[in-house]
Amino acid sequence: QVQLVESGGGLVQAGGSLRLSCAASGRTISTSTMGWFRQAPGKGREVVAANRWSGDTTYYADSVKGRFNISRDNAENTVYLQMNSLKPEDTAVYYCATAPRPLYGSSLYRTTSYDYWGQGTQVTVSS
Repeated sequence: QVQLVESGGGLVQAGGSLRLSCAASGRTISTSTMGWFRQAPGKGREVVAANRWSGDTTYYADSVKGRFNISRDNAENTVYLQMNSLKPEDTAVYYCATAPRPLYGSSLYRTTSYDYWGQGTQVTVSS
């Protein structure tokens, strides 16, 4: 049974930073595609960042490029999302997800490509 547990969300002022964590069990993240997604109220779930393994080229949504960074600690089987220069429009529930195989191209940012999801963590950015 694969489980993903996110933590690190909270309330922060615009311009601030947060680091989200996603602790995985039941699947080794070092060889798994991992992604961070977010869903704002009334909107669909969208990819924020995703890559296939540590050191792999990472896909970032245009809206977060240069501000967010995904990283992994393979020893802890944990993936992180460092979020800097936060904006009110970053307010959303953030989810981590894992896929059963390496993803390429557009499949990397489709929600249907991922088979396990965390419960989500709320990030609220005040102006």
